[in-house]
Amino acid sequence: MRAYQVKSSWKLRVKSRVWKLKFKSHMLMKRSLDVLVAGLALCLLSPLLLLVGVAIKLESKGPVFFKQQRVGVNGTGFTMFKFRSMVVDAEARRTAIEHANEMQNGVLFKMKRDPRITRVGALIRKASIDELPQLINVIKGDMSLVGPRPPLASEVAQYSRTDRVRLMVLPGITCIWQVCGRSDIPFEQQVELDLQYIESQSIWVDIMLLIKTIPAVLTARGAY
Repeated sequence: MRAYQVKSSWKLRVKSRVWKLKFKSHMLMKRSLDVLVAGLALCLLSPLLLLVGVAIKLESKGPVFFKQQRVGVNGTGFTMFKFRSMVVDAEARRTAIEHANEMQNGVLFKMKRDPRITRVGALIRKASIDELPQLINVIKGDMSLVGPRPPLASEVAQYSRTDRVRLMVLPGITCIWQVCGRSDIPFEQQVELDLQYIESQSIWVDIMLLIKTIPAVLTARGAY
């Protein structure tokens, strides 16, 4: 009996070391993919980014970029970058339209015709161009190309224990539910799809989701 226990213990240690090695290898490959693709995208898209910045400035007063505190991996806070698609005092105006939230459970706030969105903002949101500055977050290591979307602290405060599992990995620019319908996907289903990604994540899954993001952006389904 003692010999069996020693042998079983040895096998568990070997399996644990193999799993840790595979995990470290996966994370190294994922980080390499993130830096390579994000860096290349920033270089190739720089003319578009400049054009969008000028358009935002010409339409309304205020900064080109919208900076917001989000919750990242293991609950760590970070500053997320986006192109500003709303009026400058959008956060202050939210309380006046809170009753019009179209997300049933109240964790997220979404409106198809949000009056705070500018004309340029509506266009760049439709094409998901407003998300492109998050490539900077990817380079910095705050985010990954693929992963659950980074929530607000106010949203995390309403999370259940299951919802909090989403915070075990780096948040991403795109994810499973982003390519399946974006804001048309209910919050509960978003969580289910994020957990599915966490359980099955691999470099190939990331590549496939990045490829599927292209037609999802072009069709603009659920983008508002």
